[in-house]
Amino acid sequence: MNTPAPATAPAATAPTPLDTLEPPASPAEIDASCRLPVLFLSASGAIWLVIGLLLTVISSVKMHAPGFLADTAWLTVGRIRPAANNAILYGFAAQVTIAVALWLFCRLGGNRLVLPRLITLGGAIWNAGLTLGILAILGGASTGFEWLEMPRYVWPLLFFGYIFMGVSAVVAFHGRNRLELYPAHWFLLAALFWFPWAYSAANLLLLRWPVRGVMQTVVDVWFTHSFLWIFLGFTALASIIYFIPKLLGRPLKTWALTVFAFWMLLLFSSFGATAQLSGGPVPAWIASIGIGANIMAAVGIITVAVVLHSTAAGAYGVAWNNLVLKFIVFAAGSFLVASLGGILLGLREVSWLTRLTYTEVAQRHLAIHGFVGMALFGSLYYIVPRVLQQPWPTPKWVGAQFWLFGGGAALVFLALGFGGLLHGAKLNDPSVPMVNVIKSTIPFVGMATLGYTAMLFGAGLFLVHLARLLKEGMAGCCAGFIKEVRS
Repeated sequence: MNTPAPATAPAATAPTPLDTLEPPASPAEIDASCRLPVLFLSASGAIWLVIGLLLTVISSVKMHAPGFLADTAWLTVGRIRPAANNAILYGFAAQVTIAVALWLFCRLGGNRLVLPRLITLGGAIWNAGLTLGILAILGGASTGFEWLEMPRYVWPLLFFGYIFMGVSAVVAFHGRNRLELYPAHWFLLAALFWFPWAYSAANLLLLRWPVRGVMQTVVDVWFTHSFLWIFLGFTALASIIYFIPKLLGRPLKTWALTVFAFWMLLLFSSFGATAQLSGGPVPAWIASIGIGANIMAAVGIITVAVVLHSTAAGAYGVAWNNLVLKFIVFAAGSFLVASLGGILLGLREVSWLTRLTYTEVAQRHLAIHGFVGMALFGSLYYIVPRVLQQPWPTPKWVGAQFWLFGGGAALVFLALGFGGLLHGAKLNDPSVPMVNVIKSTIPFVGMATLGYTAMLFGAGLFLVHLARLLKEGMAGCCAGFIKEVRS
């Protein structure tokens, strides 16, 4: 895949003997120890992504062709849209995030992964709970809270499934052979511990002992923001911070700035969620806190951009010719646009135009698919062939998937972004009838449907490619095992 030789260590300097507890395991030994959980989580995540995008395409078609599948209650927009979101977020993004985090912990620490079967068991429980939750949503049992639509009898399965996987990640970090902490460690650890706290707190406050009135909305936006930007986003940033210097064969510039950016994002990102409530039925000070926190978080976002640009300066041509780095660089650009765009949309001077329009959908879509999704794809294209010790069967498919998924994500962002501005302008014009407002958005939604379809084909291509690699890799492993037994 025209991948440059990786650096021997991801750190800026090689560790000294005092930095190690014992000789680090070889990369091949580390990859072999991660094989079972990484492949299980990656394969199940790829399947859920195809399911989620299929439901997304159906939902998008219904926005400009309401009669499509109108006689099927399970496929109404109010059911398939949250089902699609949950399949993509919990099925694909969360599982692949955990797989990437486990591998990064072991590679950075120079130690083998322990308890791989416990991780796989946790993944199986997670998938069982997710399947039950998606079917419940399609059956009409949604809770109505965004990204928490699965009934309350489902969340303990997801929580305990995650705990099994999280315990193994903590053990992997604790058992590292390199004592030094790479900047990616900071982001991974924050993501690892943030999700169970945010997920359990949100479920308890919304489903078990629900708070009252508008505070339910406050809790919900806090959870969605934390889930996207800290749990998923921090792991995606960790992979970007790891792979850009590693694949370019150069050290990460300015570790101190990277750690500063981490603390700025961690301290202020979650508080920025309430900026989404500007103009809503909540006290003005709640939205003001969110706006102020977002402005502080912007310092961290710009700092990340400066560090990455300083690291990759002069090597963008190399990055563009490297199939893995293509995904990573696209994800880094999407992070900058989506995060700063989200801050801009939270300002009162802007939100009067964009609130409750497709522009907000476009910004979140770019964050999920352009930033998190592309970072995870780039990571998998590097990790999976190494844990299987088998190259990708058809490297050209990797490039095709980049253009299908990345191009589709860009098309959806641009279509819904510009369509949302027109949507907001007409919503704020009392002389325009509501029917005309809706009709004006149809061309943009149609373009978004094309983008979602391209992403679906890209996800399907990845799933087929992964299945081929698994088939060939497992056949090679079995052949090697039989040869070893005979000898």
